[in-house]
Amino acid sequence: MENRHCQNCKTEFLIEPEDFAFYEKMKVPPPTFCPDCRMIRRMMFRNERFLFRRKDDASGKEIFSEFPPSVPAKIYEKDYWWSDAWDPMEYGKEYNFSRSFFEQFRELLYTVPWPSRNVLRSMDSDYSNNATDIKNCYLCFNVGKAEDSAYLVDVYNQKNCFDITSTTNAELCYDGIAVRDCYKTFYSVTCEKCHEVWLSRDCTGCSYCFGCANLRNKQYYIFNKPYTKEGYFFELEKILQGGSYHAFEVARAKAKEVWRSQPHKYMVTWHNTNATGDWVVLSKNAGYCFNVVEVEDAKYCQNAVQGVRDAYDFSVGGDKCELVYEAEDVWEGCRNVKFSFDCWPANQDIEYSAKCSSSANLFGCVGLKKKSYCIFNKQYSRDDYMALREKIIAQMNAMPYNDRHGRIYRYGEFFPTEFSPFAYNESIAQDFFQLIREEAEQKGYFWRDPELREYQTTIDARDLPDRIGEASDSILQEIIKCVSCGKAYRIIQMELDFLRQMSLPLPRQCVNCRYLARFNQRNQPRFYHGRCQCAGEKSSNSMYQNAVSHFHGAQFCPNEFETSYAPNRPEIIYCEQCYNAEVV
Repeated sequence: MENRHCQNCKTEFLIEPEDFAFYEKMKVPPPTFCPDCRMIRRMMFRNERFLFRRKDDASGKEIFSEFPPSVPAKIYEKDYWWSDAWDPMEYGKEYNFSRSFFEQFRELLYTVPWPSRNVLRSMDSDYSNNATDIKNCYLCFNVGKAEDSAYLVDVYNQKNCFDITSTTNAELCYDGIAVRDCYKTFYSVTCEKCHEVWLSRDCTGCSYCFGCANLRNKQYYIFNKPYTKEGYFFELEKILQGGSYHAFEVARAKAKEVWRSQPHKYMVTWHNTNATGDWVVLSKNAGYCFNVVEVEDAKYCQNAVQGVRDAYDFSVGGDKCELVYEAEDVWEGCRNVKFSFDCWPANQDIEYSAKCSSSANLFGCVGLKKKSYCIFNKQYSRDDYMALREKIIAQMNAMPYNDRHGRIYRYGEFFPTEFSPFAYNESIAQDFFQLIREEAEQKGYFWRDPELREYQTTIDARDLPDRIGEASDSILQEIIKCVSCGKAYRIIQMELDFLRQMSLPLPRQCVNCRYLARFNQRNQPRFYHGRCQCAGEKSSNSMYQNAVSHFHGAQFCPNEFETSYAPNRPEIIYCEQCYNAEVV
């Protein structure tokens, strides 16, 4: 066990014995940045939700791209980039031992063309990115397997869903986050296997529930009170008033009161063994992980899903990946990937590479497909590759790179944030750790003013029809002014059809504000030492009366834990034992 000081933020961080064992397995030195700074550094290399118009450097035509026009890189339309019409090996270069590795890699990175968007196997989904196997989707990002949906972020296997975040297996759902295996679930958070559930939090196996929290296998509940079947539908009609937006907002406020009155488990967790972090699902031996599904023997991972094993400091990726360290956007059967980003599918034994696929034994490469034993996009024999790799690693340690803020980069560090094509406010770092421009620049991050788009709005969202039944097809022609940010947005045809089918009111916020409203219902991926707030017969703030006796009787619960709830948060936080006693 060793305490170190982060060379970026100067705070102290701990490296534990199991961490050293992992670093030895991966044959890498221990980190010099703390977990938070490592995470932000990786996240700076991913723009998940913003698209820009810019010219295709191959055809000259205007295309949509994840890269702003001012980024000094060659951008090819995605289908052309994936074709055999060009050869990334033509950009290969000899390694120069008189210059630092990182300096040379940056030159190669911005010389080899990049794909405009990361999309594979899509149909009628031109306005989406970081997506695979999607059909008829609009503004969907970080998505695998989705159909007839819009405004999805970080989801898998969705059908006829709108405004959904961090969810697996959902159909006919709207405005939800982590509504796993749900059908017709609306405006809800952390629900599992639910049907016809509205405005609810942390419900499992429930159906026909409205404005509830912490229910298990219940039917016909409104604001956590039971009703008969007939009474439920009678009361529901009174509450919704035929799908009235204003009536719904009154109900939303009351539902939030119910949510606040019920205990929160110290972490959002489903079906795990030995896990710490938050939003952890079906995982084993997962330490300080955030928003992960099916990971094993992993630590400091975020947005990792579907079979990730033996991974540290892995942000965004998965689908049967293993032995991953300090990587971002690595997918589909990759193994032994270190210090790399945007490398998928099926890579093995690659380091310090970007935008490579189906390759093995790469070091410092960009844009390669189905290649092996390459360094700086230049082919070598196996023996020459191994020998040169060792020489470069030794030179990286002897001649480190110093970034513009004096931070030192030797072998074992991910790329400096100044290498990223994205500004802080364009990257997912801004989603997780929201900063204003002055704060970002003070921390040494680049900020780019968004392009101003002069849209003449035709209607204020406050003036939209109260009920969806009052909205004619002419609403599709309106340019609506968002009630939160004042920016313009529109209603698309399949969205209108869905809202009519479900009798849901028109949204009053733009797509981005709706996303942020959902995202901000999660805590930041930072963890604090906490103690259960069960005081015996009730919560320590006396807001919640326990329904049953707990294992500690009338005394304060002795359990302590690591949690993403900061000490000054207003929620009632229970340990797993006390929480389960109340809700299971």
